[in-house]
Amino acid sequence: MVDKTSVPRKEIKSSGQMKKIMSDYFYELDGAAKNKSRKIAWCTSVGPAELLRAMGFLVYFPENHGAMLGASRVATDLIPVANAIGYSPDICSYLTSDVGSYLKKQTPLSRAYPGIDSVPRPDVLVYNTNQCRDVKDWMAWFGREFKAPCIGIETHRGVGEVTAAHVKSIAEQTKALIPALEKVSGRKYDESEMKTVMALSKECSVLWRKVLETSSAVPAPLSFFDSTIQMGPAVVLRGTRQAVDYYKSLLAELEERVKNKEGAVEGEKIRLYWDGMPVWGKLRPMSELFTGLKTCVVASTYCSSWVFDAFDPAEPFESMARAYIELFIVRSDEYKEKYIENMIRKYKVHGLIFHDAKTCPNNTNSRYGMPQRLQERLGIPYIIIPGDLNDLRCYSEEQTKTAIEAFIEQLNNI
Repeated sequence: MVDKTSVPRKEIKSSGQMKKIMSDYFYELDGAAKNKSRKIAWCTSVGPAELLRAMGFLVYFPENHGAMLGASRVATDLIPVANAIGYSPDICSYLTSDVGSYLKKQTPLSRAYPGIDSVPRPDVLVYNTNQCRDVKDWMAWFGREFKAPCIGIETHRGVGEVTAAHVKSIAEQTKALIPALEKVSGRKYDESEMKTVMALSKECSVLWRKVLETSSAVPAPLSFFDSTIQMGPAVVLRGTRQAVDYYKSLLAELEERVKNKEGAVEGEKIRLYWDGMPVWGKLRPMSELFTGLKTCVVASTYCSSWVFDAFDPAEPFESMARAYIELFIVRSDEYKEKYIENMIRKYKVHGLIFHDAKTCPNNTNSRYGMPQRLQERLGIPYIIIPGDLNDLRCYSEEQTKTAIEAFIEQLNNI
Protein backbone atom coordinates (compact mmCIF):
# COMPACT_ATOMS: atom_id res chain seq x y z
CA MET A 1 0.00 0.00 0.00
CA VAL A 2 1.08 3.58 -0.65
CA ASP A 3 2.13 5.51 2.45
CA LYS A 4 -0.12 8.59 2.54
CA THR A 5 1.27 10.09 5.73
CA SER A 6 0.15 13.68 6.11
CA VAL A 7 3.11 16.05 6.33
CA PRO A 8 3.11 19.85 6.11
CA ARG A 9 4.41 21.65 3.02
CA LYS A 10 7.77 23.30 3.61
CA GLU A 11 7.67 27.02 3.05
CA ILE A 12 10.50 28.85 1.28
CA LYS A 13 11.72 31.74 3.42
CA SER A 14 12.72 33.86 0.42
CA SER A 15 9.11 33.94 -0.77
CA GLY A 16 8.44 37.05 1.31
CA GLN A 17 11.07 38.92 -0.72
CA MET A 18 9.52 37.65 -3.95
CA LYS A 19 6.05 38.83 -2.94
CA LYS A 20 7.49 42.29 -2.33
CA ILE A 21 9.18 42.63 -5.72
CA MET A 22 6.12 41.23 -7.53
CA SER A 23 3.94 43.73 -5.66
CA ASP A 24 6.28 46.57 -6.63
CA TYR A 25 6.18 45.39 -10.25
CA PHE A 26 2.38 45.46 -10.49
CA TYR A 27 2.02 48.75 -8.61
CA GLU A 28 4.60 50.38 -10.89
CA LEU A 29 2.63 49.23 -13.95
CA ASP A 30 -0.65 50.43 -12.44
CA GLY A 31 0.80 53.83 -11.52
CA ALA A 32 2.32 54.33 -14.96
CA ALA A 33 -0.97 53.42 -16.66
CA LYS A 34 -3.02 55.77 -14.48
CA ASN A 35 -0.58 58.69 -14.61
CA LYS A 36 0.63 58.06 -18.16
CA SER A 37 4.14 58.53 -16.81
CA ARG A 38 5.74 55.62 -18.71
CA LYS A 39 4.93 53.75 -21.91
CA ILE A 40 3.67 50.20 -21.38
CA ALA A 41 4.32 47.26 -23.70
CA TRP A 42 2.44 44.01 -23.49
CA CYS A 43 4.69 41.06 -24.35
CA THR A 44 4.27 37.33 -24.72
CA SER A 45 6.14 35.45 -22.01
CA VAL A 46 8.99 34.35 -24.28
CA GLY A 47 8.90 37.46 -26.44
CA PRO A 48 11.57 40.17 -26.88
CA ALA A 49 11.19 41.66 -23.40
CA GLU A 50 14.86 42.69 -23.35
CA LEU A 51 14.39 44.96 -26.36
CA LEU A 52 11.28 46.52 -24.79
CA ARG A 53 13.03 47.24 -21.49
CA ALA A 54 16.04 48.66 -23.30
CA MET A 55 13.73 51.10 -25.06
CA GLY A 56 12.23 52.36 -21.83
CA PHE A 57 8.96 50.43 -21.74
CA LEU A 58 7.45 48.91 -18.64
CA VAL A 59 6.61 45.35 -19.68
CA TYR A 60 3.39 43.51 -18.84
CA PHE A 61 2.85 39.81 -19.61
CA PRO A 62 -0.76 38.68 -20.25
CA GLU A 63 0.22 35.03 -19.80
CA ASN A 64 1.23 35.80 -16.23
CA HIS A 65 -2.24 37.27 -15.71
CA GLY A 66 -3.70 34.14 -17.33
CA ALA A 67 -1.86 31.97 -14.80
CA MET A 68 -3.21 34.16 -11.98
CA LEU A 69 -6.74 33.66 -13.32
CA GLY A 70 -6.17 29.90 -13.26
CA ALA A 71 -4.54 29.81 -9.83
CA SER A 72 -7.33 31.91 -8.30
CA ARG A 73 -9.88 29.47 -9.80
CA VAL A 74 -11.99 32.14 -11.51
CA ALA A 75 -11.00 31.20 -15.06
CA THR A 76 -13.73 28.60 -15.54
CA ASP A 77 -16.41 31.26 -15.03
CA LEU A 78 -14.70 33.70 -17.40
CA ILE A 79 -13.98 31.41 -20.34
CA PRO A 80 -17.64 31.27 -21.50
CA VAL A 81 -17.64 35.08 -21.81
CA ALA A 82 -14.93 34.81 -24.49
CA ASN A 83 -16.70 31.84 -26.07
CA ALA A 84 -19.81 34.04 -26.44
CA ILE A 85 -17.94 36.50 -28.69
CA GLY A 86 -16.59 33.79 -30.99
CA TYR A 87 -13.56 32.23 -29.30
CA SER A 88 -13.72 28.44 -29.33
CA PRO A 89 -13.67 26.54 -26.00
CA ASP A 90 -10.94 24.39 -27.57
CA ILE A 91 -8.33 27.17 -27.88
CA CYS A 92 -5.91 28.38 -25.19
CA SER A 93 -7.75 28.87 -21.90
CA TYR A 94 -5.21 31.53 -20.92
CA LEU A 95 -6.49 33.53 -23.89
CA THR A 96 -10.20 32.91 -23.29
CA SER A 97 -10.05 33.48 -19.53
CA ASP A 98 -8.03 36.68 -20.02
CA VAL A 99 -10.45 38.06 -22.63
CA GLY A 100 -13.34 37.06 -20.37
CA SER A 101 -11.66 38.78 -17.44
CA TYR A 102 -11.38 42.01 -19.41
CA LEU A 103 -14.97 41.88 -20.65
CA LYS A 104 -16.33 41.22 -17.14
CA LYS A 105 -13.98 43.82 -15.63
CA GLN A 106 -12.75 41.26 -13.12
CA THR A 107 -9.09 40.64 -12.24
CA PRO A 108 -7.31 38.79 -9.41
CA LEU A 109 -4.89 41.73 -9.30
CA SER A 110 -7.55 43.66 -7.36
CA ARG A 111 -7.60 41.10 -4.56
CA ALA A 112 -3.84 40.60 -4.47
CA TYR A 113 -2.94 44.29 -4.78
CA PRO A 114 -5.54 46.69 -3.30
CA GLY A 115 -6.02 49.78 -5.42
CA ILE A 116 -5.40 48.02 -8.75
CA ASP A 117 -8.72 47.70 -10.54
CA SER A 118 -7.64 46.59 -14.01
CA VAL A 119 -4.74 45.39 -16.12
CA PRO A 120 -2.53 48.24 -17.44
CA ARG A 121 -3.55 49.75 -20.77
CA PRO A 122 -0.96 48.97 -23.47
CA ASP A 123 0.74 51.48 -25.75
CA VAL A 124 2.02 48.63 -27.91
CA LEU A 125 1.60 44.85 -27.96
CA VAL A 126 4.48 42.58 -29.01
CA TYR A 127 4.27 38.83 -29.61
CA ASN A 128 6.51 35.93 -30.52
CA THR A 129 4.78 32.84 -31.92
CA ASN A 130 7.49 30.53 -30.54
CA GLN A 131 4.85 29.19 -28.14
CA CYS A 132 1.82 29.02 -30.42
CA ARG A 133 -0.34 31.05 -32.81
CA ASP A 134 -2.80 31.71 -29.98
CA VAL A 135 -0.53 34.39 -28.47
CA LYS A 136 -0.66 36.35 -31.73
CA ASP A 137 -4.48 36.23 -31.84
CA TRP A 138 -4.60 37.10 -28.14
CA MET A 139 -2.47 40.21 -28.62
CA ALA A 140 -4.32 41.13 -31.81
CA TRP A 141 -7.68 41.12 -30.00
CA PHE A 142 -6.42 43.47 -27.31
CA GLY A 143 -4.68 45.60 -29.93
CA ARG A 144 -8.03 46.16 -31.63
CA GLU A 145 -9.75 46.75 -28.29
CA PHE A 146 -7.22 49.35 -27.13
CA LYS A 147 -6.49 50.70 -30.63
CA ALA A 148 -2.79 50.07 -30.03
CA PRO A 149 -0.24 48.74 -32.54
CA CYS A 150 0.35 44.97 -32.44
CA ILE A 151 3.67 43.79 -33.87
CA GLY A 152 5.66 40.61 -33.55
CA ILE A 153 7.89 37.75 -34.60
CA GLU A 154 6.89 34.61 -36.51
CA THR A 155 8.96 31.66 -35.30
CA HIS A 156 9.76 28.37 -37.03
CA ARG A 157 8.14 25.20 -35.62
CA GLY A 158 9.31 21.62 -35.22
CA VAL A 159 12.96 22.69 -35.20
CA GLY A 160 15.57 19.96 -34.90
CA GLU A 161 19.03 21.48 -35.10
CA VAL A 162 19.00 25.25 -34.66
CA THR A 163 20.85 26.64 -37.68
CA ALA A 164 22.42 29.98 -38.55
CA ALA A 165 19.50 30.56 -40.94
CA HIS A 166 17.00 30.15 -38.07
CA VAL A 167 18.92 32.60 -35.91
CA LYS A 168 19.31 35.14 -38.71
CA SER A 169 15.58 35.04 -39.46
CA ILE A 170 14.52 35.71 -35.86
CA ALA A 171 17.26 38.30 -35.26
CA GLU A 172 16.24 40.27 -38.35
CA GLN A 173 12.57 40.14 -37.40
CA THR A 174 13.45 41.42 -33.94
CA LYS A 175 15.53 44.28 -35.30
CA ALA A 176 12.65 45.15 -37.64
CA LEU A 177 10.49 45.94 -34.59
CA ILE A 178 12.72 48.88 -33.63
CA PRO A 179 11.25 51.63 -35.85
CA ALA A 180 7.70 50.96 -34.61
CA LEU A 181 8.90 50.81 -31.00
CA GLU A 182 10.84 54.07 -31.41
CA LYS A 183 7.68 55.74 -32.71
CA VAL A 184 5.64 54.59 -29.69
CA SER A 185 8.31 55.16 -27.06
CA GLY A 186 9.52 58.48 -28.40
CA ARG A 187 13.15 57.48 -27.92
CA LYS A 188 15.87 56.03 -30.11
CA TYR A 189 17.24 52.54 -29.71
CA ASP A 190 20.43 52.55 -27.63
CA GLU A 191 22.83 49.62 -28.13
CA SER A 192 24.57 50.16 -24.78
CA GLU A 193 21.25 50.05 -22.93
CA MET A 194 20.33 46.86 -24.78
CA LYS A 195 23.59 45.22 -23.72
CA THR A 196 23.01 46.24 -20.10
CA VAL A 197 19.54 44.69 -20.09
CA MET A 198 20.82 41.55 -21.83
CA ALA A 199 23.55 41.14 -19.21
CA LEU A 200 20.93 41.26 -16.45
CA SER A 201 18.70 38.79 -18.32
CA LYS A 202 21.66 36.44 -18.77
CA GLU A 203 22.49 36.63 -15.06
CA CYS A 204 18.86 36.03 -14.12
CA SER A 205 18.68 33.03 -16.45
CA VAL A 206 21.87 31.46 -15.10
CA LEU A 207 20.67 31.89 -11.53
CA TRP A 208 17.23 30.45 -12.33
CA ARG A 209 18.87 27.41 -13.94
CA LYS A 210 21.03 26.92 -10.82
CA VAL A 211 17.91 27.22 -8.65
CA LEU A 212 16.19 24.45 -10.61
CA GLU A 213 19.34 22.31 -10.67
CA THR A 214 19.48 22.18 -6.88
CA SER A 215 16.74 19.56 -7.21
CA SER A 216 19.19 17.14 -8.79
CA ALA A 217 20.25 16.59 -5.17
CA VAL A 218 18.68 13.79 -3.14
CA PRO A 219 16.47 14.75 -1.41
CA ALA A 220 15.38 17.60 -3.68
CA PRO A 221 15.14 20.97 -1.88
CA LEU A 222 12.58 22.33 -4.37
CA SER A 223 9.51 20.79 -5.98
CA PHE A 224 7.79 21.57 -9.28
CA PHE A 225 4.92 23.13 -7.32
CA ASP A 226 7.36 25.46 -5.56
CA SER A 227 9.02 26.32 -8.88
CA THR A 228 5.76 27.35 -10.57
CA ILE A 229 5.53 30.13 -7.98
CA GLN A 230 9.23 30.95 -7.73
CA MET A 231 9.53 31.40 -11.50
CA GLY A 232 7.52 34.66 -11.35
CA PRO A 233 10.51 37.05 -11.45
CA ALA A 234 12.19 35.01 -14.22
CA VAL A 235 9.09 35.58 -16.35
CA VAL A 236 8.09 39.18 -15.64
CA LEU A 237 11.29 40.78 -14.33
CA ARG A 238 14.12 39.32 -16.40
CA GLY A 239 16.39 42.11 -17.50
CA THR A 240 16.12 43.80 -14.09
CA ARG A 241 18.37 43.96 -11.04
CA GLN A 242 15.45 42.95 -8.79
CA ALA A 243 15.18 39.52 -10.41
CA VAL A 244 18.93 38.91 -10.16
CA ASP A 245 19.04 39.88 -6.48
CA TYR A 246 16.06 37.68 -5.70
CA TYR A 247 17.48 34.54 -7.29
CA LYS A 248 20.79 35.03 -5.51
CA SER A 249 18.87 34.96 -2.22
CA LEU A 250 16.72 31.97 -3.22
CA LEU A 251 19.73 30.00 -4.49
CA ALA A 252 21.58 30.54 -1.21
CA GLU A 253 18.57 29.25 0.73
CA LEU A 254 18.25 26.15 -1.45
CA GLU A 255 21.97 25.40 -1.34
CA GLU A 256 21.73 25.49 2.45
CA ARG A 257 18.88 22.99 2.23
CA VAL A 258 21.02 20.72 0.05
CA LYS A 259 23.91 20.99 2.49
CA ASN A 260 21.60 20.02 5.36
CA LYS A 261 19.89 17.28 3.27
CA GLU A 262 16.58 19.04 3.81
CA GLY A 263 14.08 18.00 1.16
CA ALA A 264 11.00 19.82 -0.10
CA VAL A 265 9.20 16.54 0.65
CA GLU A 266 10.05 15.01 4.00
CA GLY A 267 11.02 11.36 3.67
CA GLU A 268 11.27 11.59 -0.13
CA LYS A 269 11.02 8.13 -1.72
CA ILE A 270 9.90 8.72 -5.30
CA ARG A 271 11.13 11.35 -7.78
CA LEU A 272 9.04 12.37 -10.81
CA TYR A 273 9.37 14.59 -13.88
CA TRP A 274 6.40 16.73 -15.02
CA ASP A 275 5.91 17.45 -18.70
CA GLY A 276 3.36 20.02 -19.84
CA MET A 277 1.52 22.91 -18.27
CA PRO A 278 0.60 23.13 -14.57
CA VAL A 279 -3.03 22.65 -13.56
CA TRP A 280 -3.02 26.14 -12.08
CA GLY A 281 -6.21 25.84 -10.05
CA LYS A 282 -5.00 22.66 -8.33
CA LEU A 283 -1.40 23.43 -7.40
CA ARG A 284 -1.90 23.26 -3.65
CA PRO A 285 -4.00 20.06 -3.47
CA MET A 286 -1.64 18.36 -5.94
CA SER A 287 1.39 19.46 -3.94
CA GLU A 288 -0.18 18.13 -0.75
CA LEU A 289 -1.12 14.85 -2.45
CA PHE A 290 2.44 14.18 -3.62
CA THR A 291 3.91 15.30 -0.30
CA GLY A 292 1.65 12.82 1.51
CA LEU A 293 2.85 10.10 -0.85
CA LYS A 294 6.51 10.99 -0.06
CA THR A 295 6.92 11.83 -3.72
CA CYS A 296 8.67 14.89 -5.12
CA VAL A 297 8.13 16.20 -8.62
CA VAL A 298 11.75 17.30 -8.95
CA ALA A 299 11.88 18.81 -12.44
CA SER A 300 9.68 19.94 -15.31
CA THR A 301 9.72 21.05 -18.91
CA TYR A 302 7.59 24.07 -18.08
CA CYS A 303 9.71 25.74 -15.39
CA SER A 304 12.88 25.19 -17.43
CA SER A 305 11.37 27.21 -20.29
CA TRP A 306 12.86 30.38 -18.80
CA VAL A 307 16.45 29.14 -18.89
CA PHE A 308 18.19 31.02 -21.71
CA ASP A 309 21.82 29.92 -21.74
CA ALA A 310 22.37 31.41 -25.21
CA PHE A 311 22.00 35.03 -24.03
CA ASP A 312 25.14 37.04 -24.79
CA PRO A 313 25.30 40.83 -24.25
CA ALA A 314 28.01 41.08 -26.91
CA GLU A 315 25.55 39.84 -29.55
CA PRO A 316 22.16 40.89 -28.20
CA PHE A 317 19.94 40.22 -31.22
CA GLU A 318 21.59 37.04 -32.43
CA SER A 319 21.82 35.52 -28.96
CA MET A 320 18.26 36.51 -28.08
CA ALA A 321 17.09 34.94 -31.36
CA ARG A 322 18.97 31.73 -30.59
CA ALA A 323 17.68 31.56 -27.01
CA TYR A 324 14.08 32.08 -28.05
CA ILE A 325 14.20 29.48 -30.84
CA GLU A 326 16.02 26.89 -28.71
CA LEU A 327 12.88 26.84 -26.57
CA PHE A 328 11.61 23.29 -25.93
CA ILE A 329 8.11 23.96 -27.29
CA VAL A 330 9.52 25.01 -30.69
CA ARG A 331 11.55 21.84 -31.19
CA SER A 332 11.06 18.51 -32.95
CA ASP A 333 9.87 15.40 -31.12
CA GLU A 334 13.32 13.85 -31.58
CA TYR A 335 14.91 16.78 -29.76
CA LYS A 336 12.22 16.75 -27.05
CA GLU A 337 12.69 13.05 -26.33
CA LYS A 338 16.46 13.45 -26.01
CA TYR A 339 15.93 16.46 -23.73
CA ILE A 340 13.58 14.53 -21.43
CA GLU A 341 15.97 11.57 -21.43
CA ASN A 342 18.77 13.86 -20.20
CA MET A 343 16.49 15.30 -17.52
CA ILE A 344 15.55 11.80 -16.32
CA ARG A 345 19.22 11.01 -15.77
CA LYS A 346 20.20 14.39 -14.36
CA TYR A 347 17.40 14.46 -11.79
CA LYS A 348 17.42 10.71 -10.99
CA VAL A 349 13.76 10.34 -11.95
CA HIS A 350 11.69 7.21 -11.29
CA GLY A 351 8.71 8.09 -13.47
CA LEU A 352 7.11 10.64 -15.78
CA ILE A 353 3.87 12.61 -15.53
CA PHE A 354 2.46 13.94 -18.80
CA HIS A 355 -0.28 16.54 -18.43
CA ASP A 356 -2.59 16.36 -21.43
CA ALA A 357 -3.93 19.92 -21.33
CA LYS A 358 -7.17 20.09 -23.31
CA THR A 359 -6.67 23.64 -24.65
CA CYS A 360 -2.87 23.62 -24.96
CA PRO A 361 -1.81 21.14 -27.67
CA ASN A 362 1.51 22.91 -28.18
CA ASN A 363 2.58 22.25 -24.60
CA THR A 364 1.13 18.71 -24.53
CA ASN A 365 3.53 15.97 -25.58
CA SER A 366 1.51 12.84 -24.85
CA ARG A 367 -0.70 12.70 -27.95
CA TYR A 368 1.66 11.23 -30.54
CA GLY A 369 3.28 8.30 -28.75
CA MET A 370 6.14 10.07 -26.95
CA PRO A 371 5.48 8.52 -23.49
CA GLN A 372 5.32 5.05 -25.04
CA ARG A 373 8.54 5.58 -27.01
CA LEU A 374 10.38 6.79 -23.92
CA GLN A 375 9.14 3.83 -21.90
CA GLU A 376 10.12 1.36 -24.60
CA ARG A 377 13.60 2.85 -25.01
CA LEU A 378 14.41 3.73 -21.38
CA GLY A 379 12.11 1.50 -19.35
CA ILE A 380 10.71 4.60 -17.62
CA PRO A 381 7.12 4.29 -16.30
CA TYR A 382 4.68 7.11 -17.05
CA ILE A 383 1.19 8.36 -16.35
CA ILE A 384 -0.95 10.71 -18.45
CA ILE A 385 -3.21 13.13 -16.57
CA PRO A 386 -6.09 14.64 -18.57
CA GLY A 387 -6.81 18.22 -17.59
CA ASP A 388 -6.14 21.80 -18.56
CA LEU A 389 -4.07 24.77 -17.51
CA ASN A 390 -7.10 26.95 -16.61
CA ASP A 391 -10.38 25.24 -17.53
CA LEU A 392 -11.16 23.04 -14.54
CA ARG A 393 -14.17 21.55 -16.33
CA CYS A 394 -11.59 19.41 -18.14
CA TYR A 395 -10.09 18.06 -14.92
CA SER A 396 -11.39 15.37 -12.57
CA GLU A 397 -9.77 15.69 -9.16
CA GLU A 398 -10.94 12.32 -7.84
CA GLN A 399 -9.95 10.37 -10.94
CA THR A 400 -6.56 12.08 -11.03
CA LYS A 401 -5.95 11.43 -7.33
CA THR A 402 -6.80 7.74 -7.74
CA ALA A 403 -4.57 7.41 -10.82
CA ILE A 404 -1.62 9.12 -9.13
CA GLU A 405 -1.92 6.99 -6.00
CA ALA A 406 -1.96 3.83 -8.14
CA PHE A 407 1.06 5.07 -10.11
CA ILE A 408 3.08 5.78 -6.97
CA GLU A 409 2.19 2.35 -5.58
CA GLN A 410 3.44 0.84 -8.84
CA LEU A 411 6.72 2.76 -8.56
CA ASN A 412 7.16 1.76 -4.91
CA ASN A 413 6.85 -1.91 -5.94
CA ILE A 414 9.44 -1.77 -8.72
